Amino acid sequence: MPEGIDLTDDERRLAELGYKQELHRSWSGFSNFAISFSIISILAGCFTNFGAGWNNGGPISVSWSWPILSLFILLIGFTMSELVSAFPTSGGIYWWASRLGGARAGFYTGWLNLIGLIAVTAGVAYGCATFIDLTISTWSRSYADGYSLTRVFLTFVVVLGVAAVLNIFSGHLMAIMNNVSVWWHVFGAAAIIVMLLLVPDHHQSFSYVFTHRFNNSGFLSGSTGSFGFWFAIVPFGFLLTQYTITGFDASAHLSEETSSASKAAAKGIWQSIAYSALGGYILLLCVVFAVPNVGGVPDDAGVGGGGVAYIFTTAMGNSWGGLVLFISAAGQVFCTVSCLTSASRMLFAFSRDRAVPGWSHWSRLSANRVPAQGVVLVAVVAAIVTLPALIKVNVGTDAEPLIVPVAFYAVTSIAVIGLYLSFAIPIWLRWRHGDRFEVGSWNNGAKYRWMNPIAVAEIVIVSLYLMMPFVPGAVPFSKDFAWKFVNYAPIVTLGALLALTIWWYASARHWFTGPIRTIDESPEEAPQPGA
Repeated sequence: MPEGIDLTDDERRLAELGYKQELHRSWSGFSNFAISFSIISILAGCFTNFGAGWNNGGPISVSWSWPILSLFILLIGFTMSELVSAFPTSGGIYWWASRLGGARAGFYTGWLNLIGLIAVTAGVAYGCATFIDLTISTWSRSYADGYSLTRVFLTFVVVLGVAAVLNIFSGHLMAIMNNVSVWWHVFGAAAIIVMLLLVPDHHQSFSYVFTHRFNNSGFLSGSTGSFGFWFAIVPFGFLLTQYTITGFDASAHLSEETSSASKAAAKGIWQSIAYSALGGYILLLCVVFAVPNVGGVPDDAGVGGGGVAYIFTTAMGNSWGGLVLFISAAGQVFCTVSCLTSASRMLFAFSRDRAVPGWSHWSRLSANRVPAQGVVLVAVVAAIVTLPALIKVNVGTDAEPLIVPVAFYAVTSIAVIGLYLSFAIPIWLRWRHGDRFEVGSWNNGAKYRWMNPIAVAEIVIVSLYLMMPFVPGAVPFSKDFAWKFVNYAPIVTLGALLALTIWWYASARHWFTGPIRTIDESPEEAPQPGA
């Protein structure tokens, strides 16, 4: 750095890591926490993926799986908080892997993280569009007297467009929106809890909520007592928790825009997980308690086909049910905007280090000091990967059709697999570094020795489950097999890994060297890809 320039502690630490301050550092510690809390969004994941948990185990898949998995995810968050405290850069996950494991580790980590962030943006925006459609159609039969995949997809594109415009307008505006989002989620979730407790005429028993189970997956002939039910069917429902509590790496990606980043970003990660896990659990329990009865017994099948919207409207009527759907849809708008912010910052950082084709475009900042072209790219790719959602997937009968959102579950599975695998690499590398690792102001002390291996094991196990077929028709070589049923998450993730491996050995290893110091050289002076 030139002499005579006074640097803040944040700028000095960023300079030590090799980067000059380009992004506007206007985010407070609360704003940093807010973006991860907004992306986790208990008003989004808890409701949009409720069917994944419900149909794969029933009430016990919600009441028991959520708290157990939440503890493991909090453990993952602690390991990542330690890493961001040591290395508070926008590249975050990828930068940690590069520093601890070399260029190849960083290359794979960065691409997995970017794929996951784009997929989570797509999943949240599509879920948001679905809830906007449900809200309007609940209040107005003239708007829609039936579900339309085309109508929802067009709404999805509009949601992505609005989120992109808001992101391009101002980076500081995003900080303000995330602050507002926190309170919308807090008061919105509280309002929904109160409505679910007071409005329904009937509530289920504690025995139903904590012991009742069933198997609507289509596998094992509906068995609920076999080994396969506990170790194959119930884990399919892990998608509910694992998808909801994800995206907390946003606190790392926004660290270059956060004051006192080494502490604030670390707290942002684990606190967003902890508060979301607690709030989400209370919210989900209230939803399960509100499951309506038909003929004097809980309508498990009706909930399985209609999800939370069926619970809200049946238990509370269209007026109250529509209000709950509106609160959730608005929260999901905030969540979509935050997801796009996080993904665009990751794309900016990864492009700044020349890892993405066309890097000069995606690392360019607008007059408002935001990566506007990167924002647009993320939105466009998110729309493209969700195109299979236009294909109708009906696993029921003509008399009782059951439309399964296979594409939505696949996109959300890609998000979980991509993001969590990218987390696992630096977490594992930090464990291998042992006491040689130079910790930051926030760290786990000696507890990393058992925390990191457990965190990696949880990620690998859940990722394998989420690559499995969701319905019997997706099982290869079965008599009911059809491509429309296929969970394309493993095709995308494993295909991406294969493509990255070919690219690495054929080209990237010759020019990609990991993070490039922008303090010492300008982008024009850096070696070009393929040179």
